[in-house]
Amino acid sequence: MKKTGHLNRDISRVLAGMGHTDCIVIADCGLPIPPGVECIDLSLKIGVPRFLQVLDTVLADLQVERAVFANECLDHNAEVAERASSLARENVQVEFVPHEQFKALTRNAKAVIRTGEATPYANAVLYSGVIF
Repeated sequence: MKKTGHLNRDISRVLAGMGHTDCIVIADCGLPIPPGVECIDLSLKIGVPRFLQVLDTVLADLQVERAVFANECLDHNAEVAERASSLARENVQVEFVPHEQFKALTRNAKAVIRTGEATPYANAVLYSGVIF
């Protein structure tokens, strides 16, 4: 049995298979999942697990060089906007794009991890960096 990192085998598998610039999405429970993109559904009920809980566990396990959030979180989700700002302070390139553009980016994801989050614009596209 694993001692550290993700216990969820699907998340572990996807993260282990990612290469430089591949992306994964952490999503609230309302974000549409594009056809053909794997969905790892962690949602248990409204609010469980929270977006930030899942985001932080993925960030602890994946080298991220870039993160994209919807512009709309700046006005409608202060908690997500603050976490995005803190990523920039951690040397992650952070971008904000219109929500429709954000949804288009999800089509290229290796997987979407669906949380139970039910606050608006609690979504991130994370692009893999390299560890060397």
